[in-house]
Amino acid sequence: MDGLRKLENVQKIIQMMESHGIVSSSSNTHNASSLRFLADVVLLLVSQCCELDIGAKCQLIIDHVPKFSHAFLEEALQCASEQGVEQMVNTRPLDCGDKIIPDPSKMGSKDMSMIGLDAMQRANSTLEDFCRSYFMFHKMDPHQPQSMFRYLPILSFTESYIYQLDNLNEKLLQPSVGKDRSSYREYSEESWELTYVRMMTNDPFRPLCILLQQHGLLTDRVREEFSSGIEYWSLERKLCHALGSKQEISVEDVMKAIHLKSFDYRVLNLLLYQLRDEKVNDMHMEFLTISEFLVEISDDLFDYEDDVLENSFNILRMFNGIYGASAAPTMLAKVITEAEEKYDSLLKALDPELSLKYQKRCEEATKEGGKTSGPSLGTWSIPSVIEDEELYRSDVLNSKPSQNTRQQSSPTSQKPLKWQLKQRKSA
Repeated sequence: MDGLRKLENVQKIIQMMESHGIVSSSSNTHNASSLRFLADVVLLLVSQCCELDIGAKCQLIIDHVPKFSHAFLEEALQCASEQGVEQMVNTRPLDCGDKIIPDPSKMGSKDMSMIGLDAMQRANSTLEDFCRSYFMFHKMDPHQPQSMFRYLPILSFTESYIYQLDNLNEKLLQPSVGKDRSSYREYSEESWELTYVRMMTNDPFRPLCILLQQHGLLTDRVREEFSSGIEYWSLERKLCHALGSKQEISVEDVMKAIHLKSFDYRVLNLLLYQLRDEKVNDMHMEFLTISEFLVEISDDLFDYEDDVLENSFNILRMFNGIYGASAAPTMLAKVITEAEEKYDSLLKALDPELSLKYQKRCEEATKEGGKTSGPSLGTWSIPSVIEDEELYRSDVLNSKPSQNTRQQSSPTSQKPLKWQLKQRKSA
């Protein structure tokens, strides 16, 4: 089947060259072998190769191919004998930055990237939001099936893999109500928690890096975002443990964590640039990063009670631990206001047509989130702060919600939203 697909691709390229006047089917100068060779060159140019775009590849050919003498090619042919080529292919490992990526045929199970159905189902809402909110930055139409399905395998696998790791991290955060004062499980040598700790701390993205490297998609920036993900999970465990143990929490750690939290969207966006052989647009990335930051805050406010029950990272939980229930909403509103100002400034710098499309998408997402009246982009609403989280969990588990465990948030915390509200990640 692979051979048939390759021949089909070659034939398509030959037809394209003829339609563009590059070659002529009636010319005697191009026999079948010549056309096949030219088609193979074109396919090589458009295939993924590290971070080189098509323009860079063409320039390399223009600069260097004229220097290839007949004597040089004869020497290269001798060097690349059949036996020599086979040996190089079978023994040379792939290099991924400062790490060696093994030959796929010799990889153990720990290096194989695998995902489960549950992770794929959980990733669906993020993938849908990504396609509808980010495709426009690549001049793609999310309503065109060919646009979506062409890149879906890599995007879906990557997001599902991330969700799988996120689920492991969540298991490490689950509180044990009433069993100890910290509401946080201690690890024993024989416990399943220790297994999860090992999985989350021993280079959890290595199998995915191997896969992406094999497809020519692993760039330095993608690798950096994977590091951001590992750092976020580490900060989440650290902060949630400290909160449950009544230990001091650093506002710097909290702000760093909320900025790192959307690393998966940045991974998907960088992969899409690479899949499309496009140069990364740093202005778009900067705008989307501040938008992601605001969306994460809005998600945290929406998921606040669930995050308290599950002992998950939540910026309002953390601000409550730092500033107290009375001051937390005011301090969070200040953070939101500063971020909104930066968002507005970057939005104005976008292409006007793109800016309108993105704002329209924000309005659509707000309506889908249940907002049917009032401002088109919705309003901020900071929920009542839960002062005693351990008591709240106990009350919920016993189906007796207490009315005295919450501090009403300030009414000044309600204001217009200026970005989309993502669908909940647990959907």
